[in-house]
Amino acid sequence: MVKKLSLLLAMSLAAIILLAGCGSSEKSGESSKKEADTFKVGLEAGYAPFNWTQMDDSNGGVKIDGNAEYAGGYDVEIAKKIAEGLGKELVIVKTEWDGLVPSLTSGKIDAIIAGMSPTAERKETIDFSDNYYKSDLIMVVKKGGKYEGAKSIQDFSGAKITAQLNTFHYSVIDQIKGVKKEPAMDNFPAMRVALESGVIDGYVSERPEGVSASSANDNFAMVEFTEGFKTSDDDTAIAVGVAKGSAFTKKINEILAGISEEERQEIMDNAIKNQPAAK
Repeated sequence: MVKKLSLLLAMSLAAIILLAGCGSSEKSGESSKKEADTFKVGLEAGYAPFNWTQMDDSNGGVKIDGNAEYAGGYDVEIAKKIAEGLGKELVIVKTEWDGLVPSLTSGKIDAIIAGMSPTAERKETIDFSDNYYKSDLIMVVKKGGKYEGAKSIQDFSGAKITAQLNTFHYSVIDQIKGVKKEPAMDNFPAMRVALESGVIDGYVSERPEGVSASSANDNFAMVEFTEGFKTSDDDTAIAVGVAKGSAFTKKINEILAGISEEERQEIMDNAIKNQPAAK
C-alpha cells in the first residue's frame, strides 16, 4: 500500500512539473513573439522639437513604455513611419542621452531616433541609417541682451557658453576665441533654465531647437551666423542609430527614401507648432 501511494505521488508530481513546464514554455513563446512584433525606439523625450514629454496622446503622442507619460515630436513621427513600414508596433523607451548607445548595444532598444548625428566617433560603436534631417548650428541667447545681434561666432568672445554633454555641439565652442566655456549640461531643459537665470549667456544648438526655444519662450532669441561654426556634413545631419550589422538598416533606408523633403519639413513645422511650452 505504501509503495502504491509513493508511486501515485511520484506520478502526480511528475505531471505537475510537466504541466508547469508547458505553461512556462507557452508564456516564453508568447513573450518572444511579442518582442519580435515590436520596434523599440530610444529617445530622451526632452529635445523639442525633435522629441519631448507630454501628458496625453494629443498631436500623435505615443505612450512611453512603463510610464504614464507620452512622447511627441519630429523623431516620434519618423519612428511611427518606420515602425509602420516594418510592420511592427512602436514602443518608445525614454532613455537619458548618455544611456542611448549602451541601451542599443545591449539590446534593450532596437534603434535610436533621437536627433542624433552620425559622427565618426559614434560610427565606431554603432551603425546609422541614411540621414532623415539636416540642420545648421545656432546659438540660443536672451532676447534684448548684448548677444542677440551677433553675426559671427567670434562675437561671443568673453561670453559664458555651454552645450549638451557628449555632443559635438560642446566641442565646437572651442572655435570661439576668448569664450568662457561653461561645463556641459545633461539636457536642453536644464540649459534653458540656466539661460533664463543668467548662469550662461547662450548655448549651442541646432536650428529646429532654436526655433522651438524662441517660439516657446518670449525671453529667448535664436542667433544665426554669417560666420558660423566649422562642421562636417555628418555633424549637422541626423540619422537613425542601429546596432552594428543590424538587419533593420536596409529596410529603414527604404522607408526613409519614401518620405519626401516636403513631407519632412511639414512634419518639422508641425512639431515646432505643437511643442509644449518651455519651462
